[in-house]
Amino acid sequence: MKIISDTPWHHLPADEVTTLLASNHEKGLNPEEAKQRFDQFGANALTEKQGQSAWMRFLLQFHQPLIYILIAAGVITAALQEWVDSGVIFGVVLVNAIIGFIQESKAESALAALADTMVAEATVLRHGEKKRIPSADLVPGDIVLLQAGDKVPADLRLLKIRDLQVDESALTGESVPVEKSVDPLDRKTVLAERINMAYASSMVTYGQGTGIVTGTGNNTEVGRISQLISSAQDLATPLTRKIEHFSHILLYAILLLAAITVAVGMLRGQSLFDMFMAAVALAVGAIPEGLPAAVTITLAIGVSRMAKRKAIIRKLPAVETLGSTTVICSDKTGTLTENQMTVQAIIAGGVHFEVSGAGYAPLGRIVRQDGADDINTTALSECLRAGVLCNDSLLLEKDGSWQVQGDPTEGALLAAARKEGFDEKETEIKNSRLDSIPFESQHQYMATLHETGASKPRIVYIKGAVEQILAKCTASMDSDGNKEKLCSDKIHQDVSRMAARGLRVLAFACMELPADTMTINHEDVATGLTFLGLQGMIDPPRAEAVAAVKICRAAGIKVKMITGDHPATAAAIAGQIGIYSGTIDETGKGSVFTGQELEKLSDEELVSVAEETSVFARATPEQKIRLVRALQATGHVVAMTGDGVNDAPALKQADIGVAMGITGTDVSKEAADMVLTDDNFSSIEAAVEEGRGVFDNLTKFIVWTLPTNLGEGLVILVAIFLGVTLPILPVQILWINMTTAGFLGLMLAFEPKEPGIMQRLPRKPDTPILTRDLITRIFLVGTLLLIGSFGLFELELTTGASLDQARTVAVNTFVIMELYYLFNCRSLSKSIFQLGIFTNMWVFGGVAVMLLMQIVYTYLPLMNRLFHSAAIGADSWARIVLAGLAAFVIVEAEKRLRRYRLKQQH
Repeated sequence: MKIISDTPWHHLPADEVTTLLASNHEKGLNPEEAKQRFDQFGANALTEKQGQSAWMRFLLQFHQPLIYILIAAGVITAALQEWVDSGVIFGVVLVNAIIGFIQESKAESALAALADTMVAEATVLRHGEKKRIPSADLVPGDIVLLQAGDKVPADLRLLKIRDLQVDESALTGESVPVEKSVDPLDRKTVLAERINMAYASSMVTYGQGTGIVTGTGNNTEVGRISQLISSAQDLATPLTRKIEHFSHILLYAILLLAAITVAVGMLRGQSLFDMFMAAVALAVGAIPEGLPAAVTITLAIGVSRMAKRKAIIRKLPAVETLGSTTVICSDKTGTLTENQMTVQAIIAGGVHFEVSGAGYAPLGRIVRQDGADDINTTALSECLRAGVLCNDSLLLEKDGSWQVQGDPTEGALLAAARKEGFDEKETEIKNSRLDSIPFESQHQYMATLHETGASKPRIVYIKGAVEQILAKCTASMDSDGNKEKLCSDKIHQDVSRMAARGLRVLAFACMELPADTMTINHEDVATGLTFLGLQGMIDPPRAEAVAAVKICRAAGIKVKMITGDHPATAAAIAGQIGIYSGTIDETGKGSVFTGQELEKLSDEELVSVAEETSVFARATPEQKIRLVRALQATGHVVAMTGDGVNDAPALKQADIGVAMGITGTDVSKEAADMVLTDDNFSSIEAAVEEGRGVFDNLTKFIVWTLPTNLGEGLVILVAIFLGVTLPILPVQILWINMTTAGFLGLMLAFEPKEPGIMQRLPRKPDTPILTRDLITRIFLVGTLLLIGSFGLFELELTTGASLDQARTVAVNTFVIMELYYLFNCRSLSKSIFQLGIFTNMWVFGGVAVMLLMQIVYTYLPLMNRLFHSAAIGADSWARIVLAGLAAFVIVEAEKRLRRYRLKQQH
């Protein structure tokens, strides 16, 4: 049998679908045909992508320019039999690789998580018999039986239904269960509106149904998303891109300077071996050996800080990426909203009421829109009572959280009634149910028959679609409970206004029947009802999301909503949150783009639309990826948040994917770079803040460490050009670089975030790590290190010190000047005194250890032999400290001058 993958099953009549799939809706497939199709189409499971082996992931840790430079330096020093130098360099390389391997996320397991969403068993008809079989054994043409609580095992075209409702929120973003039908639909109907289909991994919440399998495994909608995840590109982060660019520049600079060193020495008649040693010293000096480790450790500290703020980082560079984020694309349902339907507006007896509170918790109150104190109207009480009695769901409190057992819409009605003092059990005891007409999609209403007391008339309460209920009403109830003329036009106007707010509107009515009535049917409620009122509900925005969006926008970060929900609902929520300020009508048109409209745009047209539009509704997984790519094409660093299966491909494509830890599907978590443990949008703002702090601290480390490398390189170059003895040896350079990076520079990773960090605009993605001002400062400090170390080296020789003593003074000068400069670098713009000297006590711990290490280096005989150092006197130490203090004062003066110039410009 041949199946065309893009067959529009939703467009075809049920009988034609059955014929095309060569099946029988009464008997199903026979065992032989099922086996043949299983051999043809394979198991109903997703194909897992082969991940990289552990060894390959470990080896890839070495695949970066800085590490190549270090390996080359290690090889050269080993060739020259400088075993201490070589051992230390290779040790640094290995430690970097191990840290990176541990911190990096293991093999991408998004596809494995998707495979887990396929259910274990399914009920099918095989040869006329009802059977439970493993869902993996399903084949196209199988007849599957569904009932409430089932997870749909494959993509199905529905053949028969009875009040069937399916929760497709994880797949489409639709926040309420979808009422299903069996009638053919227009060919162009979008996925979220194909009500005659049931898709794999969605949940049956109500009713029963029978469907024929149209797609299994990779040929399901979930399978298509699996392939989208595979096609989403793993992107380099802003940090890795900048470090790689910087590393390439450094590599070329080192090679050029080494070549110049050899050439100049040869021209001066020095031996090739001596010049090769000098070139190695220059290379070792110019390489910031501590940088890869510092980057990894600073990011790891950021991970720890974020974990305390409810954000778990799965991929290390994502810490910094958040700090560079320029656009956050957020899903609506469960991310910006509560994912709990809530009644927000009631109209009863011609009076408009507003309902406060959010979610299923019965917290909040009902107030009149006109501000009047009297809300105890009979019509309001009857409207709420109808919502309680004409209801099959329960509200339950579990671990301090309120949840609905049943339909979310009915849960919202119960929560609203509780806010006005209704107790479901007490209300049901007083008005015990005798009979009911269950909700059916073709009738669009539910009705229940109740007792009102001995020998008293029975009462019917009915709720449903506005059009259906109004058609059955002949009167309406005024605020005092009296019947009055029904004004349908006014009710329609009220409904339109509520719909414009994105509210889902239900109508309520009642009627009395004789005291001996025990059952009801559709004819009994066909006419003669009294209209009670309207209740409008919505999945409301999280209060904390409103504040978080405001902070993000103040920080220069654009926030966009990309959802699979209805345009009017999306626009209403976006307006309440502060994402969208356009005009909202019933259709949700205006500045809101729908999936159908996006489908018609070319990639070039989409770029401008993505930039200018804030809300996208009815978006499919493919369109979410296209939108993310369109934003990235204009240079944006894009963070994408979401919790559903349908969000996973875009989460993986984004520069940083953010999944919800509580409501999020396994698929979305595995595709994401970061998971929020509290599902709180405001945690994203906290993560952005931490990300900016991490980038600041990395920049501070780089600005602190590079002058050392520059100064060491300059000292070697000047010595070669002047034809004098090298003031510092390669092994001494390595000592300086490794000890100061570990005990001084890394203390900057613990630097607290500077005030006003979220009032700054995001760093432009193409902005280099080092600005012109910072490069100027690096050259200034590098020159000061050259003057201090070379000057004191020559001074020591002229005062009769030995060569080893003079070199020890040069090494200590480097270390002490770096120590003073460390305090300069705690803020790149503010004075250390503005920042607070004792706001980072780690710095003082590092300084104490570093001073102890230098005492050991200078006076311990073993160190004297290994590093060619020698003991020096107090007068030498005094000159070293004065050199460090002078450098500190000069840098603080330079910072003050820049602040003054900046103030003058503004």
